Amino acid sequence: MTLNRFIKPTLLALAAASFALSAQAAPLKVDAAKSNVVATFKQLNVPVDAKFKKFAATIDFDAAKPAEGKANVEIDVTSFDLGEPDYNKEVQKKEWFNAAQFPKASFVSSSIKANGAGKYDVAGKLTIKGKTTDVSFPLTVKKEGAAQVFDGVLPIKRLTYNIGEGEWKDTGMVADEVTIKFHIVAQ
Repeated sequence: MTLNRFIKPTLLALAAASFALSAQAAPLKVDAAKSNVVATFKQLNVPVDAKFKKFAATIDFDAAKPAEGKANVEIDVTSFDLGEPDYNKEVQKKEWFNAAQFPKASFVSSSIKANGAGKYDVAGKLTIKGKTTDVSFPLTVKKEGAAQVFDGVLPIKRLTYNIGEGEWKDTGMVADEVTIKFHIVAQ
């Protein structure tokens, strides 16, 4: 009888602790309406911003344990919006995103290191048009009410991912440097 009195409360405590840990480890829910991913590049030396209208992000982050954090972002390249339907159609072609064969681009984190004051260094694998490379970038995380806001800038070279093949390899028309900026709001 005394053993039973000990086992029941212990099992209940373990179950409660397990539930609390699993609740803390749950990925954050991204607010798509408040979040965005934008690519900035230069065409004929004029900056152009284009938004990816569809993306999904899974973020598991606790500022107290950033090294245990994880992020996975999948971007629908068919949602790339240059503000003009004909241009949007053009960049889906084989020479650019080849969206028929590679409809998604992705980023998967491998490490998150704290730098203090809400600043972090993030490393991971970026895959665009079937080509995967190691990338790293600075990340800022801040609280806004119950939400966490993740802001980052990832510079890439488009030709590394074969974006702009054939005559479009010429960087005099479209620069090789592209900056991917993201603003993710999650709870």
